[in-house]
Amino acid sequence: MPRNTKDTTGVLYESDVETVDGGLSTELSNRKTTDGSKLELVWFNIVLFVILHISSLYGVWLLFTSATWTTVVLFWPTVVVTILGVSGGAHRLWAHRTFKANTPLKLIFLFLNTLAFQDAVYYWARDHRVHHKYTETDADPYNSQRGWFFAHIGWLCCRKHPEVVEKGKQIDLSDLEADPLIMFQKKYYLLLMPIICFVLPTVLPMYLWGESLNVSWHVMALLRWCLSLNLIWTVNSSAHMHGMRPYDKNICSVDQGFLIFFRVGEGYHNYHHVFPWDYKSAELGKYSQDVTTKFIEFMAYLGWAYDLKSVSLDLVKQRVQRSGDGSHPVWGWGDKDQLKEDVGVTTITHQRNEK
Repeated sequence: MPRNTKDTTGVLYESDVETVDGGLSTELSNRKTTDGSKLELVWFNIVLFVILHISSLYGVWLLFTSATWTTVVLFWPTVVVTILGVSGGAHRLWAHRTFKANTPLKLIFLFLNTLAFQDAVYYWARDHRVHHKYTETDADPYNSQRGWFFAHIGWLCCRKHPEVVEKGKQIDLSDLEADPLIMFQKKYYLLLMPIICFVLPTVLPMYLWGESLNVSWHVMALLRWCLSLNLIWTVNSSAHMHGMRPYDKNICSVDQGFLIFFRVGEGYHNYHHVFPWDYKSAELGKYSQDVTTKFIEFMAYLGWAYDLKSVSLDLVKQRVQRSGDGSHPVWGWGDKDQLKEDVGVTTITHQRNEK
């Protein structure tokens, strides 16, 4: 898609930035809109989501009453790694190209992404790029201007707005199309997804630690999937409505306390929409200590992830001072108001010995 067109309302990569402090020449607050057109419901999806959530509630009951201790302990890590397939793989690696990965790491992310069952990376990244380019407009697949429910799950229960389809066709996906692993997953997704997302999480607990079929299916397959879906959907809904805007008060995305608490990796959403090319999706110190970031940094330590992109602290400071809502406690590393305990717990990786 051509850079810096009048239709562009957001950024995907560092090259999209139009001002020296990472801002946009377009005033986004004037572009947030919806035409209010009637939604065409997809009842097949609605029925499936109702069944999924009812079955998952039964899974919660089984988790606390019938599951083995092994299932109880391992359930939570499986939710985290499921989300990692989206937050680290589809999102930070492929949608925004915030870092690069070797083939083994790509395969890990593709496996975890398929485990998450949120569509193939190719389609997920396309929709997410459209979301960033046309945030809070009818071209945004999960436009929060249509309300919390629509942004959370409603967008999956109705036909896409014509603007979403049209703008999606204009998004440049050549980098994904040039990746044979992405295209392999896209081609065989409907075969791989049921096996990885549902069959393996059901069969492995039964085989490895003697869990019952009923618990394995409702807890490790359905509840795990449902919980991971809703946590990620919250980024589309709550993280575009309720929270602070320390980097840009003119956009709807916010730093959302609920997601920050869970440390899954996407809670600092106002930061992410301003600087989407940052592999951390957050600043240094306590602002970046999440599971996804730590995983990427560990893989960088192994040499499997490389070219990790981040945002300079001067750039963060300039943006906070120019367009923030005043809620940012410090602009970044070295600020005179930065707490000593924040400095003490900060880890600086990949350092060089300067002589």
